[in-house]
This record gives sequence, structure tokens and C-alpha cells, in this order.
Amino acid sequence: MVSKLDLYKVFCKVAICKSFSQAAKDLYMTQPAISQSIMQLERELDIRLFNRTPRGVSLTNEGSLLFEYVNSAINLIDVGEEKILEFKNLTTGELKIGVGDTISRYYLLPYLEAFHIQYPSIKFKIENGTTFELCSMVKSGEIDIALCNFPLDDSTLEQIPCSEIHDIFVCGAKYKHLLTKPLSFEEVVRLPLILLEPNSNSRKFVGDYLESKGVKISPEFELGSHDLLLEFARINLGIACVTKEFSQEYLNKRLLYEVPLTENIPKRNIGVCFLKSVSLSPASKKFVELIEAKL
Repeated sequence: MVSKLDLYKVFCKVAICKSFSQAAKDLYMTQPAISQSIMQLERELDIRLFNRTPRGVSLTNEGSLLFEYVNSAINLIDVGEEKILEFKNLTTGELKIGVGDTISRYYLLPYLEAFHIQYPSIKFKIENGTTFELCSMVKSGEIDIALCNFPLDDSTLEQIPCSEIHDIFVCGAKYKHLLTKPLSFEEVVRLPLILLEPNSNSRKFVGDYLESKGVKISPEFELGSHDLLLEFARINLGIACVTKEFSQEYLNKRLLYEVPLTENIPKRNIGVCFLKSVSLSPASKKFVELIEAKL
């Protein structure tokens, strides 16, 4: 069955060509099929659209009026299809990523650079927040994907672990005497502690693990960024719980020292998450594939 849209496409082609035979050639149809389509459209609209002459066809007044609207509509459809192809081919579009400052600095930037080199026309929109805030933004549609701290207890999110990380305690020069022997968790929590804010997923992971061991944390300082943890420990304000992989510069330069423990905190991951129920945009899908290729 021929759709109304197909009939209008034939109508526009005949109007432009002013010939059934030429329209048939351009549309790869037979001339009888073109004639039948025009007659069907005229029957449905109950109006004559073309004047037929031996030298070709011309639009009636009613046909001219219809042509203005239909031709514009079909052109808009063509433009829309071209835009869809552009999105699929990643020659235009926007990639909306949610990420915390620390993961952005120490993990995300090389991937952004590689993606931008490969797809320079894609715009980036970067939103900052805690893991819990970013998950909310994913579920509300404000961002396409989030790079955040795992584990996440949320069955609505697809979660792809990307890199293992380890939580450690570090100290400055004033506390170097702590390095002579491994400390138990009970001994660590009696020291002046510097931790992230309670709403941080990293803080919650460490706090929950220590509580499972019967040890309760009561920090001297609760800070909003990983970099501040490092700086507060460097100036000897206490013992900071930090991510080892994101603290290597301080450790390598001996600005900070890892405090040995009798038992290590279990490793965890940072990773990408997005809604299971919503298909990723072409740009988001390519970005996730870029990260997965490096795993």
C-alpha cells in the first residue's frame, strides 16, 4: 500500500519536472505508476492538482498552493534525515558527561583528548558532582553517562568497571614515626583523621568497611575534595584516607608517606554508568567503546 508521504513525494517530483515521464525516471518508477499515484492523491483530496497537456503537465491553482506546503515539509524531512546521519556519523552532536573533580583530573582527561581528536565536531558538556549526585543526573537525563566511584547499589544503572583503585592512609613528615610498624584499624582511628565528606561514595565505602570490623571513624577534618586531603596531610594536620592511584605524585616526591596497615582495605573500582532502560546516543556509545577498548 502506498503511503500518503509517498504520494506527496511523487506529487512534488512531478511538479518540479513538469513531466510524468521525467518524474518516473528520477524516482525509478514506471510512468503508469506515477500517473496512478497522482490520480490517487487527487481522489483522496477531491481536487485536480495538474493540468495535463501534450507537452507535459502544469500545476493548477490548488496544486500550486499545496506544492508550497508539501515541498517545504519534504525538504524539512530530508534535512532531518541528514541531521540524523550526522549524529550517527558523529559529525555533530553533544556528549554530556558527569564526573567528579578527582576522576576527571586523574582518569578522564586522556579519554577526552583522544575522543576529541577522533571526533572534533562533538561538543562536550561536563557536569561535576559526587557519585550520588551524578547517578541522579543520569536518571533524570541531565547527563548521558557518569564516571564515578563504585560500588553502586542501583539496579537501574548499567555499570562498567574501568580501573581498580585502593584506599590508603597517608601522613606527612611529622607522623613518619608511624611508619616503623603496621598499624591496626583501631590504632589508625585514634589518630587525627582527615576524610572526605560523609556523602562521598569513597568515604562511605571506607567507613562501612571499618564499621564491619567493629571500628568507628570520627575524623578531625571532613573535606570536599581529594586534593585538599593531600594538602592537609602534607602540612601535618592529620592522617588522610586517600586513593593511592590519585596520590602518586605526592608519594613519589615524598611529600606524603603511606601508613602501613596490618590489614589492607579491599580494592574497589571507578567506572562508567548509564541507564539500562535508555539507549545511549551515538556519541556516548562511541565514548564508552573508547574506554572499554583500553581495559
